[in-house]
Amino acid sequence: MSDPTARNRLDEEASPYLRQHADNPVNWQPWDEAALEAAKERDVPIFLSVGYSACHWCHVMEEESFEDSEVAEVLNQDFVPIKVDREERPDLDSIYQTVSQLVSGRGGWPLSVWLTPEGKPFYVGTYFPREPRRNAPGFLDLLGNIANSWSKAEDRREMENRAEQWTRAAKDQLEDVPSAGEDAPDEDVLTDAADAVLRAVDGEHGGFGTGQKFPQEARLHLLLRAYDGTGRDAYRDAAVQTLDAMADGGLYDHLGGGFHRYCTDRDWTVPHFEKMLYDNAELPRVFLAGYQLTGTERYRTVTEETLAFVERELTHPDGGFFSTLDARSPDEDGEHVEGAFYVWTPGAVHEVLDDEHADLFCDRYGVTDSGNFEHGQTVLTIDREIADLADEYDLDAATVEERLDEARAALFEARGDRPRPRRDEKVLAGWNGLMASAFAEAAIVLDPEYADAAAEALGFVREHLWDGESKTLSRRFKDGDVNGDAFLEDYAFLARGAFDTYQATGEPAHLGFALDLARVVVRDFWDPDEGTVFFTPQDGEELVARPQELRDQSTPSSLGVALDVLLSLDGFAPDEAFADVVEATLATHGTRVETSPLEYPTLALVADRWSAGDAELTVATDDRPLPERWRETLAGTYLPRRLLAPRPATDDDLAMWLDDLELDEAPAVWAERTARDGEPTVYACRGFACSQPTHDIEEALDWFET
Repeated sequence: MSDPTARNRLDEEASPYLRQHADNPVNWQPWDEAALEAAKERDVPIFLSVGYSACHWCHVMEEESFEDSEVAEVLNQDFVPIKVDREERPDLDSIYQTVSQLVSGRGGWPLSVWLTPEGKPFYVGTYFPREPRRNAPGFLDLLGNIANSWSKAEDRREMENRAEQWTRAAKDQLEDVPSAGEDAPDEDVLTDAADAVLRAVDGEHGGFGTGQKFPQEARLHLLLRAYDGTGRDAYRDAAVQTLDAMADGGLYDHLGGGFHRYCTDRDWTVPHFEKMLYDNAELPRVFLAGYQLTGTERYRTVTEETLAFVERELTHPDGGFFSTLDARSPDEDGEHVEGAFYVWTPGAVHEVLDDEHADLFCDRYGVTDSGNFEHGQTVLTIDREIADLADEYDLDAATVEERLDEARAALFEARGDRPRPRRDEKVLAGWNGLMASAFAEAAIVLDPEYADAAAEALGFVREHLWDGESKTLSRRFKDGDVNGDAFLEDYAFLARGAFDTYQATGEPAHLGFALDLARVVVRDFWDPDEGTVFFTPQDGEELVARPQELRDQSTPSSLGVALDVLLSLDGFAPDEAFADVVEATLATHGTRVETSPLEYPTLALVADRWSAGDAELTVATDDRPLPERWRETLAGTYLPRRLLAPRPATDDDLAMWLDDLELDEAPAVWAERTARDGEPTVYACRGFACSQPTHDIEEALDWFET
């Protein structure tokens, strides 16, 4: 058999990240059976490099090492080099990131792991410079040392023993089910979790911690929900401070809308410039919650501009959503540098605008000669208040805002002539579910037309990634190529997106899709003996560990979202016993949630919902999705744990829904809840108590306060 590792095979892959490395002199392999078998036959270690297309330090390591012929010669001769796109294989990333955290206390991308031919890790790190620098070993030296040690029997035994120990430790952590059979967290879980979040708040700049700043959306939802339940101002103030910091700082793109990945500093000034679909899905949802709770128009504007960015720059022509925009783009010299597309100098602003508009814009957004970024360039942040500018320029506030809007529009148009960051055009099932949820929520809070984008994304996934016969989902679509078995996050995120779209539109097809996906979660990922839901299906590829995803990371905990959507759907399909899965899993992991809520905020939100019960609104009407006056009332009402259950006005029409959904009888959430007197009717329920049917949505909402 010919050796597949004799050449670089990444030109056969659809992943943009893998294809970026197809021209490297390194004989990169995809993670597949051929590469793994080659490592065993050659009896050499695997060098595993995990990254993604928008990763800055992945690009740096490629330029320094993977494009270097001397490095390539060592990698090709003494290792089987394998490249993995973490966005396509989050299961592999989870396992080896866990090892990195256990061994070094840190992780990230690029992730660099040396494995035995059986896939067991014995050396791990992230970015390595080609030559030694700042106490970091040089990559070329490291390769030579590892290859030399592998060739010596005694050293190799030590490496293999270490691999066994690390694998056991990772397996123990990833598969741990600490308290199966105990009780789920009680009603104190929300305030206990919010108090823990509050203690972690940076009181000076907002956000969490005193270093790099990440959005941490679930923590903000905890604060907002706790304020709503207790009226304690400290919760609200901390959430508002962080929302303001994210909206006003460099995390937000003040010309084009949308959010960058995170900020590299404490005060939210300089971002890591990549734009990820998942951030631009989850952040609008928390800004919408903030808008409903506080009425702050700025939060509405940020949401609208972010969704406009997604529709403009991350939407497939047929309706799905692309994955990322790169952090880097060519500068004036043609060099790919981070942030080149987004930063400004006073001179560049004056080239586009007349002096009056330019000066006003520079003052508003902090554009100075010294800058706040590299080479005297400025990342736009809101630096001056409108009222101060009005005084300084002797203008009224409305005129200042009008001129700033004109300036922003002109600069946005001019920026469009710059070389653009690369776009990763993978369509990932799970991330599309997150984005569908954001558009669906915006349809409820802002404008029903936002639901069209959610429905189109779901339609794209159903057409290209969903097999209705086997009820299975593929993870990735790229230029007609479909690849990869889906993981828990795909089923869970997509099920939530489908259910949220049903809530926004009242269309039963979306509910039916959510139910199908939820059934697969229970069928393929739920382990009743262990009392948990795993990240990989029980018949999936056998790896060194079967991970769970309890913690919130760059995306919400897939376990938490799975439990959340199962809880939502339980009332529509009581025979499926979705709530039993939720209760058992919360009991299994309840101690973790109670003792470390900062690590598990999405699970804490689900535990709170389980304990407190939903604010359930059954709406019987043929006015889809809701009567406009009702929607406007709901839009201005912060109602955490809200569950909308639209149904047809009559039982005859409901019977057609039940046939389409393959339900034998009307579930309790719909049963005997028809429209009264020929008018739209709402039923408000929590737990086992319900209001009288009413034609007044405000009366129904008031019932929740009694």
